[in-house]
This record gives sequence, structure tokens and C-alpha cells, in this order.
Amino acid sequence: MENNSFKALVIKEKDDGSYDREIDARTMADLPDGDVLVRVHYSSLNYKDALSASGNRGVTRHYPHVPGIDAAGIVEQSSSAEFKGGDQVIVTGYDLGMNTSGGFSQYIKVPSGWVLHCPPDLTLRQSMIYGTAGFTAAQSVLRLVDFPVSPAQGKILVSGATGGVGSMAIALLAGLGYTVTAVSGKPEAIDYLKSLGAADIITRDQATDLSGRVLLKEKWAAVIDTVGGDILTTAIRSTVYGGVVTCCGNVASPDLSLTVYPFILRGVTLMGIDSAKCSMPIRRRIWEKLARDWKLPNLDALASECSLADLAAQIELMLHGRQTGRFIVKMI
Repeated sequence: MENNSFKALVIKEKDDGSYDREIDARTMADLPDGDVLVRVHYSSLNYKDALSASGNRGVTRHYPHVPGIDAAGIVEQSSSAEFKGGDQVIVTGYDLGMNTSGGFSQYIKVPSGWVLHCPPDLTLRQSMIYGTAGFTAAQSVLRLVDFPVSPAQGKILVSGATGGVGSMAIALLAGLGYTVTAVSGKPEAIDYLKSLGAADIITRDQATDLSGRVLLKEKWAAVIDTVGGDILTTAIRSTVYGGVVTCCGNVASPDLSLTVYPFILRGVTLMGIDSAKCSMPIRRRIWEKLARDWKLPNLDALASECSLADLAAQIELMLHGRQTGRFIVKMI
């Protein structure tokens, strides 16, 4: 590290209220306090990163800022007994990349409580192919498995199917023997979704009912919703008696307009999924599953890769809904 400097994608607010995305040289003095210094080998691009990189104050309060809610790399220094130099580690969630300098940087410094050892059956690159999106998908799938919902009980609906969480959820569910119906607004992605394991693909219009009926025909044994809004509302009203719906996103809308009838007449359970503050014991359980029992056989083929220099262009594509699947960032 020449002259103690390294590179990072820095988001800066301009005088006119717009934001620039620039690769800047930074030093260790620019990093926050933390127990563990990590040299980042890979990060990944998530929708929350794209929002932070656009000046969204609901995600990031102060600028200039380095986004990146995911990072995987090698410990350089540690004052924690749990980690030592040379350890391969993963950091996802908590405040990383939100108001703490994030993974779109060649170095991060974080509290040891945010860090976990990369399972030996995963490479650092593979861990970021999963990233927060894969972790969130696995958290949703785990809720279904633990509920329990078995593959024999019927079809599972996955919304936002071409996004990071949706595509990972389809692949994980299919690998566990579930029959998946994917919701997508991208006709060109049908072959991609089938390659992940989706048995059926329906359009957003087919997944949306605006009739106002409080209950709809029972279709789904369970739902993994990543978008919110009318699709989530319709899915809840279409879930079978005793079924379960997980909710982890609001890209369509944060509003939920429905009655209590799906819950009190059909016993439907709505489960919220939050990956940022998920407890470390649950994190370890999920990462062990992703590394072993649930590891996707085609994992390395599920992501595209870019350099830090190309990241700003990929952020723009994500903001305009033109990205499919996972995108990882090679930092070294």
C-alpha cells in the first residue's frame, strides 16, 4: 500500500444538490474506529448500495461517503482475540456502507462484532456472489423450512425474480426440491429464470389483483416477496390456509393495503426479514448452510464481475432496473 493510500468509490454531494461518484485515494486516517482492519478482496452491488450512491438520506445521512454493505477479504490487523492477521472474513449488514465507510473500498475497519469467519467451503469470491442478497434469500428460505413448509405442500411464489434476492431465492428453493413460480417484468429473462430452477414464470400484471376483494383463490403454499406494494398484497390474499409469506423489500412500494381477513380467516403468517441487524448466531447458521448443505452447484456462474472503475456504470443500470442477477466487485 504505497504511501498508506488505497482506492475507494466516494460519493460526494455537489453544490447543486446532485451527487458525483468518484474513485479517490484514501488513507487509513479516513477509516472509522474499529477492532478489525480488513483488506477487501471482493464486494457486491445491492439496491441499498445504489440508493446510497445516489444521495438517498434514508440510507446514508452524511456525505462524502463510501457505500458497499458487503465485503469479503483478509484480516490485516485485529485487536480482537477472535480474529488474527490472515483470517478470511465476511462482513455484511449492520451499518457497513450505510453510515460507516463501506465495502467499495480496498480497506474497511469495523467492530469485531460485525465480522465472521468465511466458512472453509466457500471462497471469498463465492461469499460475495451470495452477499447480502443471498444471505437475505437464505434467511427467507430458512423461515419457510423452519415454519415448516415442505415441498409437497404446493407452489412457492417469488417476486422480483430477476433481482439479487429473488434470483438467489429461486435457486435455493429449487435446490431444496420446492416448485417455484417466479414473478418478473422482463420477458427476456425467462430462460435465465428457468435456468435457476423456476417451474413457471408469470408477469407482474398476472401477480397483481386490484379488484379490492379481501380474499382471492388460494394458490401459494408460501411466498418470498422482495418488492412490496400491490404484488405483496395480492400474494397475501392468495396464500393457502396456514401458509406463510416473507417480506424483505419495498422497491415497488412500502404501502400494504389489505384487510385482516387473510390472517384471521386463513391463518396466513406474514414474516418480516431484516438482514442488517440479524443476530450473529443466525448469521453463522445461514452462512454454514450456504457453504455446505445449500451450496448452489452453479454458484460461480450466477454473478457477473466488474472492477471498481466500472462500478459507477453498474450502479446506474441497477437504478434503472436494467440489471439481472448478482454483480460482484473485484477490489484487488
